[in-house]
Amino acid sequence: MAAEKGARGSVLFTGYRSVGVYSNHLPHVVRYHKKHKEYYLSTAVGKSFLTYNVSKLGQVAVSNALPEDITCLAASPTLVFASYGTVLKAFSRNKEVYRTYKGHDAEIHLVLHFGGHVISVDTNSTVIIWDIRSEEEYLQITFDKSNFAVSAIMHPSTYLNKILFGSEQGALQLWNVKSNKLVFTFSGWQAGVTVLQQAPALDVVAIGLTNGKIVLHNLKFDETLMTFQQDWGPITSISFRTDGHPIMAAGSPIGHIGLWDLEEKKLMSQMRKAHSTAIAGLTFVHGEPLLITNGADNALRVWIFDGPGGQGRLLRFRVGHSAPPTFIRHLGQDGKQILSAGRDGAMHSFSTVHDRYSKSLGHGSKNKAKAKKVGLRCTSLRLPPVVSFASETARQHDWDGIIACHRSRLFCTTWNFVRSTMGQHKLKPPTLKSGTQGIHATAVEITSCGNYVVIGLSSGNVDLYNIQSGAHRGCYGKDRAHDGAIRGVVVDGLNQMTVTVGSDKLIKFWKFKSKQLMHTVDIPVSPTCSLLHRESGMLAVALDDFTIRIFDIETCKLVRRFPGHNGKINDMTYSPDGRWLLTASMDCTIKVWDFPSGCLIDCFLLDSPVVSLTMSPTGDYLATVHVDDLALYLWSNKSLYSLVSLRPLPSDYEPLVVMLPGASEEIEEDVVEVVDASEDMMEYESPEQLAEQLVTLSVLPESRWKNLLNLDVIKRRNKPKEPPKIPKSAPFFIPTLPGLIPRFGSEAQDESPQSKIVSFGVLEQKSAFCVQLEESLNNNNYDDPLKTVKALGPSGIETEIRNLAPEGGGSVEVMQSFLKMIGRMLETKLDFELAQAYLALFLKIHLRFISSEATLVEEVSVLSANLEETWLHMQTLFNQSLCVLTYMKSALL
Repeated sequence: MAAEKGARGSVLFTGYRSVGVYSNHLPHVVRYHKKHKEYYLSTAVGKSFLTYNVSKLGQVAVSNALPEDITCLAASPTLVFASYGTVLKAFSRNKEVYRTYKGHDAEIHLVLHFGGHVISVDTNSTVIIWDIRSEEEYLQITFDKSNFAVSAIMHPSTYLNKILFGSEQGALQLWNVKSNKLVFTFSGWQAGVTVLQQAPALDVVAIGLTNGKIVLHNLKFDETLMTFQQDWGPITSISFRTDGHPIMAAGSPIGHIGLWDLEEKKLMSQMRKAHSTAIAGLTFVHGEPLLITNGADNALRVWIFDGPGGQGRLLRFRVGHSAPPTFIRHLGQDGKQILSAGRDGAMHSFSTVHDRYSKSLGHGSKNKAKAKKVGLRCTSLRLPPVVSFASETARQHDWDGIIACHRSRLFCTTWNFVRSTMGQHKLKPPTLKSGTQGIHATAVEITSCGNYVVIGLSSGNVDLYNIQSGAHRGCYGKDRAHDGAIRGVVVDGLNQMTVTVGSDKLIKFWKFKSKQLMHTVDIPVSPTCSLLHRESGMLAVALDDFTIRIFDIETCKLVRRFPGHNGKINDMTYSPDGRWLLTASMDCTIKVWDFPSGCLIDCFLLDSPVVSLTMSPTGDYLATVHVDDLALYLWSNKSLYSLVSLRPLPSDYEPLVVMLPGASEEIEEDVVEVVDASEDMMEYESPEQLAEQLVTLSVLPESRWKNLLNLDVIKRRNKPKEPPKIPKSAPFFIPTLPGLIPRFGSEAQDESPQSKIVSFGVLEQKSAFCVQLEESLNNNNYDDPLKTVKALGPSGIETEIRNLAPEGGGSVEVMQSFLKMIGRMLETKLDFELAQAYLALFLKIHLRFISSEATLVEEVSVLSANLEETWLHMQTLFNQSLCVLTYMKSALL
């Protein structure tokens, strides 16, 4: 399918990276880098994987994206293996694809590094052993899925060329992959095998089963050493401490971790709710009391065991939303922090600089004191998710600076960013009882001073609170502000005006302090949401018919109408200067509207609808969150670092799909090509003269013409005190001749002393400029001599003008031609300052000679009239401008 003519991606934005996603349901892998002498941790996130250093849990690399989601991870000391579908790829340097292995007929779900080979197992229980470097298949083993469906794989330590397979039926098989022979079959324990893990002791393997049992089995003697039982469901992962403590950790599907003492053969302690979802991966760092865990709750945690009782404490972590975020806004004016509220009920702050500056503000709690006693994981005391919030940093170090409204809740909660916790106030109107059904907060706003909060309710009430004390400071309207639900509340930057937008198709403008109604504006359709740019006073209102209307709160009048989208508008944001309005809709598009022109200047289509978006106060990035997606995506503003052509887009413009940041860059054949916006960029070339009646200056530097009248003074001042000395030896560099255009000197140098006899033949030769003036006198074209004199330096110009006289080798005709050239420059009004400088120098040198030649006097008189006419016109314009400027400076306006 060919691309439509004019189709293109986004002109203003390009994908940068994703923020706030750290892990998924796949287990992590840990590897030791011998050269760096450091452990690295890799976790899968969709189509790519992230690599962290274990010492600081800092992100060091993001891999290139694969065409599909990663299904399995494995690692060697130098490579990371990732599979998707039926393909296995090896990555080098944590980013680049190094090798590709294809040969499976079903999806790969197990991968194991094995020396110079890598083993992959698909869902049909087909095992293929690949040579890492040659990408060739070394061996293929096919199991009968009905009798032995491979569910776990490992290489027992010191067992040369041996691989142990576990099955869903419960049996285990030990194979020699070099001879392709089955060595031994273990009958199993009447439950499917989920995990196989090598114990620190030789010949001993830990086997996790689907019934919650953990069996430590000796492979050499086929004996079971000990058995443990966990009542939390199937075993998801197992790891052993190797720092001298005989401890085994086992994960569960409900987020608990059991710590088992292998000497006492009993449960030593429990780490309950280490994750809110199943424990996907669990690894003890070799020789250190550090336990790394990850889960599908988008959390990556490092625990340290340095206290009494063997209980681990949280040392480092990277946590994001465990459910998709629904509302985001930038915090402060530096653009470095993005506040985010998600369906998991948590508030997070994500840093655009580094993950170590990101933090979680926790979950909202019905009773903060009771929740603290019961525990952080008590879900019964949690508040519903936050649907909207507003923040201000002016007084955040003194009291709470964030106000949030929760789903189906009448009260709004305050939050403190500095202390990273929910505040002490729950703001609720005193006139309404808490038992009122069906009334809830729908819109919130915090003033720019950080002292007051305005809350709109579904009943149409709008209340004002003091955020420091939580005291109610009044309400707008007698009974209520609107007859319908409040869809938006905004306050201007000086706390002079409050604007409320209601579902009753009214926009009301109130005095902030006295709460008196100033003006009312009717709108044809119920609004969806509203947004105010405080610096410019532009209020954007999105309507239910998917259109957008812009109002000026100073005049309370409609100033712009935008046709909008083909679906519900989810969110809006302004550019920092208030010039652009960015809107996101359920039609999966983001549109950029230009206020001065009132046109659509950019539009791009995404794979999933944008739920919320926010523009950085510095204009660097656009942040978006999408339906059923945990990540925050950052888009860089191309207009800050490159030339962008902004053209009005037609009403029937159909955008192309733009990939999300971090998506696959591999393009299949017969895919629509995206036309780069820079290809149809109009490059403006400035003409030599904008209009014939305009005086135009040259582009030459001032040093080429400004000091022509004072050249004799400059030469006397710069006269050398002693003659130059001839170097004894030849110079290293090739000598050059003096002049503006560098030219090499003659290679053949005459070593004989200079003759003092003057060669009159040299003096009789005319310069190129003089010859061109003679020719121009006949053809009346002065472009060539003007081009020649413009290329000369001040000394060259002075020499050429001085030699125009007959005693310098010129003639009266040449001098007349020079004056005609100046006249042509004044007539065309080109190179105006050069004409003035050249004429002044000409008159200074040849004034006496001109007065004695009637031809030259006549030419000068014509030139003088032309010059006076041009200058009088310019002087009139100058005087007019000076008069207007003087009036503006002195008049009382």
